[in-house]
This record gives sequence, structure tokens and C-alpha cells, in this order.
Amino acid sequence: MRHYLKKTTISTISVLFFIGCTHKKNDNSMIDIKSETIKEKVDSLLSKMTLEEKVGQMNQYNGFWDVTGPVPEEGTAKNKFEHLKKGWVGSMLNVRGTKNVKEVQRIAVEETRLGIPLIIGFDVIHGYKTLSPIPLAEAASWDLEAIEKSARIAAIEASASGINWTFAPMVDISRDARWGRVMEGAGEDPYLGSKIAKARVKGFQGDDLSKNNTIAACAKHFAAYGFSEAGKEYNTVDIGTSTLHNVVLPPFKAAVDGNVRTIMNSFNELNGVPVTASKYLQRDILKEKWNFNGFVISDWASINEIISWGHAEDKREAAKLAATAGSDMDMEGYVYVKELAKLVNDGIIKEEILNDAVSRILTVKFELGLFDDPYRYCDEENEKQNIGNTSHHDAVLDVAKKSIVLLKNDKNLLPLKKEGQTIALIGPLADEKNSPLGSWRLGSDDNTAISILEGMQQYKGNTLIFEKGLDLIEGSTAFTQQVHINNTDTSKIKKAVATAKNADVVVMVLGEHGFQSGEGRSRTELDLPGLQQELLEQVYKVNPNIVLVLNNGRPLTIEWADDNIPSIVEAWQLGSQSGNAIASVLYGDYNPSGKLPMTFPRNVGQVPIYYNYKNTGRPNKEEHVFWSHYIDSENTPLYPFGHGLSYTTFEYSNLKIHGNKFKKDDTIKITVDLKNTGNYNGKEVVQLYIRDLVGSITRPVRELKGFELVELKKGESTTITFELTKKELGFFDNQGNYMIESGKFNVFVGGSSITKLEDQFELIE
Repeated sequence: MRHYLKKTTISTISVLFFIGCTHKKNDNSMIDIKSETIKEKVDSLLSKMTLEEKVGQMNQYNGFWDVTGPVPEEGTAKNKFEHLKKGWVGSMLNVRGTKNVKEVQRIAVEETRLGIPLIIGFDVIHGYKTLSPIPLAEAASWDLEAIEKSARIAAIEASASGINWTFAPMVDISRDARWGRVMEGAGEDPYLGSKIAKARVKGFQGDDLSKNNTIAACAKHFAAYGFSEAGKEYNTVDIGTSTLHNVVLPPFKAAVDGNVRTIMNSFNELNGVPVTASKYLQRDILKEKWNFNGFVISDWASINEIISWGHAEDKREAAKLAATAGSDMDMEGYVYVKELAKLVNDGIIKEEILNDAVSRILTVKFELGLFDDPYRYCDEENEKQNIGNTSHHDAVLDVAKKSIVLLKNDKNLLPLKKEGQTIALIGPLADEKNSPLGSWRLGSDDNTAISILEGMQQYKGNTLIFEKGLDLIEGSTAFTQQVHINNTDTSKIKKAVATAKNADVVVMVLGEHGFQSGEGRSRTELDLPGLQQELLEQVYKVNPNIVLVLNNGRPLTIEWADDNIPSIVEAWQLGSQSGNAIASVLYGDYNPSGKLPMTFPRNVGQVPIYYNYKNTGRPNKEEHVFWSHYIDSENTPLYPFGHGLSYTTFEYSNLKIHGNKFKKDDTIKITVDLKNTGNYNGKEVVQLYIRDLVGSITRPVRELKGFELVELKKGESTTITFELTKKELGFFDNQGNYMIESGKFNVFVGGSSITKLEDQFELIE
């Protein structure tokens, strides 16, 4: 154990006395870390802190100067620097690299009165330098082990670069593909989302947070951000309490049960209150009912935005509302550091509120081992060895392959033959090395993805001819990462069409640019952006043997393609190894097994669309028009939740519920037989859904309550067993109380949410 003592006139004997029990010494105070428990250490330190130092721990600043360069001389940066030296900064974000982190940590540890180390935050969303698929794509794998491993690799690389806290996972459930941040979450279902939330928290935090290759996770955005009206970023949210408790909150509860150390609140309002100021969410539910013992951080300046919402008159009132509600740390809002001490001194809020927040923050710092060794994340040799190494690329390649969903394969164009064919590779995203990295990849380097062109070039047996067909974007702005879509230049289409005409198979790579999804990137249309639909139709006229490969960060409306294109592959934005993963699936070296975590609509008019809808009072088709439907579109989705094909086929049979009537405390055993009836070895995600037919609160037509990833050789059969308990059979009432009601339940098992194989049981008192 290393400790860091400031230079002092204290005698050698005194120094020796304190070695092993002090983290830092100066003329004014000493932090005792010999106590038996973290709580005792925190309480001891808290008793030594001034009011301003407590507020400082609740203040987070963005990286504001080149820490290896000169100190800022004027403006906001200078003020921030002075605050850092006074101990008025508890955390910094967007400082990375061991040299930079070590320098800011040195100031906090060696130049402040108490020497409290900083916690260093960063948006490690789907990898650091080596990028995994975007989270929505990873969710399509339904492979919890692979998802946990992906987060583990991200933690190893980020921690090697000096970071010890990530603002992930995003666990917002969303039913609206117009919202750009669907790419950052696990889709529309609270059961799947809860499982993935727990897996990602475990991946980031590991089994021991004090190890220097783990980072604290942050479940966000608390709460209901995914229900922003019209899918518009930063918009208001207006949902019922049943949706809040049964759809929105379960993944957050799963993260808390998984010991997530931090929670980030959100930009939206709920029930007329900006959630940053919501005592109901942050204190009543999170900290009291769920007994969450980590800390809550605001989203970027969201405390300040309480004023913009019209909920607070000024920063003083915003600070009071947020702190009282349970927001423990202010991210780049400048509100707490300016107002909180005055609010306490004026008797407006009690110092106990600050003590609670600071205790939570200090606890996480102790858990991270920062008081034992503030520089534990600043090993330059570790940084060289653990960022971007081969084993990490192998792992992200594995999860990328597992994330690919085969949507359609009518003519069995896939898998491609490995020799004797002329293949035309066409599309503006086919040779892209930047877009496949996706949004939220701040720690990575531009243009480092393996393109599909590069991936397919590894297969030498065919003649591969590439034509771009058109440019998707006209340019991009580096800072804002905005893209400008090409809507005018069709000059490259003619050559692409000529190439396609003489090919045996055309592989077309279309979709969204990586920066068309993510924060601040809501869309009102979900079709192929720009001129891509025109390119697709022109190629189809001369050669209908098309494999359409989609690169996108959200569900798209591709009804024309579904009507006309024989093979469609949902390949998302798969990160660093994108092209290698896609090529391995196209050529059959990997049999696709992904399933959709989010419904694909036929058109944007159906949005929001989701599988676990309520039945309504008029659900059935009638001769007249007075039933729940559109007059210009079907009710059904283009591709349902849970959908995904394979190069082989699977047969489900013999669904059996072992019993007819059960008590509420019973465990209900359900079995089903699965057989691989095709010509390839393959994996299938076997999904179990229930329907509670009658409830005191109306229940959805189907709810996912179990899934198993099963691998079978061709011709092989197996029996899968599920168990249902009161944990799966109940629901939350409008006050958030969990309840289980007697009555009849239908059970459905199959390969998607529209499976027809079903049975029934009854739950009795």
C-alpha cells in the first residue's frame, strides 16, 4: 500500500507513526484511514471538512485546460483551476490519459488542505479505444455473458487511461425510434433491459471495485427519458404511474440490485417537475424505498436547466430544489459551488443534506481505493499494454457477430458462395471506416473501423467489385459531429447500376451515418436518409438478387425493401471490427443468431410501436370502422420484437406446463422441445412470454419473462426448461407496490414475440 504525504516539518518519528494509517498530511489536518469500516473513515473525514469543502465534493467540472501545459490565466478556466486548488472540486470529466489524470489528481491530493482525491468520469458507452457494437446492437445478441465481457473490456481500457467512472449503462426503455438515444440503450422491453443493465454494471465494476481495472458504473437517465414526447431530445415526458413502475423503473432497480455505484438523473420533467428536482424519484423511491447507497449526479447542467423549465426562479432556488430532492453532484452546472454554502448559512437548507450527499460521494471514492492510492489509475506501462490489444479486438469481434440480425432470406441468397461468383458491393457505407464506430466513441480514433469492403476482401474465391453509388454525407463538423446529408448528387448511381447488372449477387450497404443517432439526433422520418432509396430501386431494376446490409443506430422504416429485396441483414453500427463481423456472417462462417430488441415499424406513423401493448376495448377487426386501427396501414409491425432468422431452421413443439393450478408461492415449471431442422448448426434465442388475462390494472397482451440462448447441431433436439415464480407473475400498482393476483395466464414460447405456440395455467389463492 502506497501513501502520499505532503512535505512537512513533522518529525521523522511522527511520520513513521502515521505511515500505514494516513493518506495525506499537511500543516492543518490529517486524514485517518485506519478505521475499520468505510463509514467510519467517511465520518471522520466529513468532520474535518468546511462547508465550502463539502460543497466542493458535490461539484464536477469538465476538463478545462491542457493539464500538461500552462495554467489558465483568465476567464472561467482560471476560476475552475482556483477551485481545484482550494478543494472545491470533487470530480472531473473528460480528462483522460495517465499523464493528464495524474496531474489533476496531484493538485487535488497534494495542493489542497485535505487532499481528497478526484473521481474521474468519462462517457465509456460501448468501449474506450477498442469499440464494441453500439448498446442497442449488443442487446440484439441477447447474450448476457458477451455483453458483460464487452463492458469488462471497456473498463480495462478506460481504467488503464486513468478513468475510474463511466456514465453508463443507459437503461432507459424507449418505444420511439425517432429518439436518437435508442442506440445507447437495450430497446423497448423492461425484462430484457433489466437483465442487460445488471450485466453491464457487473462488467464495468467487476467483483471488486478497488481493483485498478474496474470503474464505477452509472445507470442513467433517472427517469423516463426514453419517453420524451415525439421522440424529441430534451422534451417533456407525460406518462402514467403504471408505465413508470412497470416499464421505466425495473431496469434501474436491477442496476441498484447489481450494486451500481452511481445514478444519473435526466433532462426531462415528469408530472410537471424536472426530474433533477424530483424528491419523489430520487429520495422517496431511489434512496429510501430501494435503499440505494451510492450517489446521484445530474446530467450536464441539468440543475441549471430547472430554471429554463420554469420550475425555479434563479440558480439559488435551483440549487435548493436539486439538493433537497437528492441530486448529490452537479455536473458542469456551476450552481452548487455558487449557491449551496450560502443556502446553508442562510438557514434555507440544512447542512445534513450536504453531509448525506458528500458521505455518498466519499464512500464511492473509498470503494475505488482512491484514498489508498490516488494514482492507482495512472500507470503508463499499464496504459500501453491494456489499450487496443489483440485479445480485446477478438472479444469485440465475437460480440459484433452475435449482434447481427437476419431479418429476411427468402431466396437463400445467404450465405454467399465462397467461390465462383461475381459480387457487386454497392453503397455509401460499404467502404466506411468511421460511421461503423457509431455515436458515443469519444476515447476512440476516427476511421479505425474495419469496413465491410475490407472484411469481404479477405474472401478471395469470388470476384468482388466495389462501387460507392453515392455519397451519403456532404461533410461533417468535428466538434458537434453533425452530418450534412447528400440530397442532390446522383452522379455515381449510373456506374453502380452498370456494375450491378452483370453481377451474380449484389450486396448493398445502406443506412444511417454513425452520427445520425445518439444524443441530440432525433428524426421525424425513419427511412433511408438522402438518396439511398433511389439508389436501391435503380439497382433493383437491373438485378433483384440483392442482399441489403443495414448499418443504423435505430429501427428504420424499410417497407419497400421488405416487399422487394430477398435478403436483409440488420448489421447496426458494430464498432472496431464491424466489417470482419459482417463478412463472416455474409459468407456463412458465422450463422446469425441475433434477435431484435426493438420493434421495426412499417412507417413512422405507427410510432411509438411496441410488442407489449394493451388490448384496448375494441381490439378486433370489425366490418365497420369502429375498432382500434389505422385506415391507411396495418396495425402489425414490419418486424416484431424478438424477430431474427438463421441459416438453419428451428421447430418448436410439445409446450408443457407441469400442472394446471398453482399457488402464488409455487414455482411453475414449463418445458418445450426445440429441434434444428435445417442444414446448418445454429443458435436460437428461445423466448417465453406470458399474458395475465384479467388484472386490477390492465396487463399487456404479452410480456417477456424468460429466454434461453440454445445452440444445436443440425438434426439435434433438446428440451428447454423455464421456471416462473411470483417474481415474474406480478406487477406494480399505481403506487409502486408489487402485487400478484390470482387468475388465468397464457404462456407463449417461440422465436419471437408473435409466436403462436401457447398453453394456459391458473393461479389460485
